[in-house]
Amino acid sequence: MQVILLERIGRLGQMGDVVTVKDGFARNYLLPQGKALRATEANRKRFERERTQLEAQDLELKSEAQVVSTKLDGKSFVVIRQAGDTGQLYGSVSTRDIAAAVTEGGFSIERRQVMLDRPIKTLGLHELRISLHAEVQPRVTINVARSPDEAARQARGEDISRAMTEAEEDAEAARITAAALFEEGAPAELVEETEAQEETGA
Repeated sequence: MQVILLERIGRLGQMGDVVTVKDGFARNYLLPQGKALRATEANRKRFERERTQLEAQDLELKSEAQVVSTKLDGKSFVVIRQAGDTGQLYGSVSTRDIAAAVTEGGFSIERRQVMLDRPIKTLGLHELRISLHAEVQPRVTINVARSPDEAARQARGEDISRAMTEAEEDAEAARITAAALFEEGAPAELVEETEAQEETGA
């Protein structure tokens, strides 16, 4: 389907360009969102009549977006999710989740403005863009963690996955030592060493 673009759309073209797009993309996104018109003769004439007004509106929207962008760019937002020991999430963080987190942080955005190349399925810091305008796309960081405390540690640059692995290793070593103590015929030096550690508080 051929359409006339009513605003600049990345990879497609500038305002006023006549481009060919898939029918589904035009019907489901461009036309209902008011981003394009069907490329009919009547619509071409209508566009030319309204072009100056559309360009003025676009300029106004762009300047508003730039004001918000200066405040939003570089900000970090926390999303709390359950995850396994390896850091894999049970599910994923969607554009809706990100839009909700950014909105809770004081910036009103919609899910369609979140530029997510692929779903977020792991704990950690994930950088992405928010499309405030076709030409204004500030970057934000989504801090995905199991708890607010873990999010704070991640924000400071601590490696949560490695810290957890070390803690698990310590716990496993303590469990093995304890199990060895209760086995019959445990080495006397191991029992004495453990008792000595308990007395000194080591």
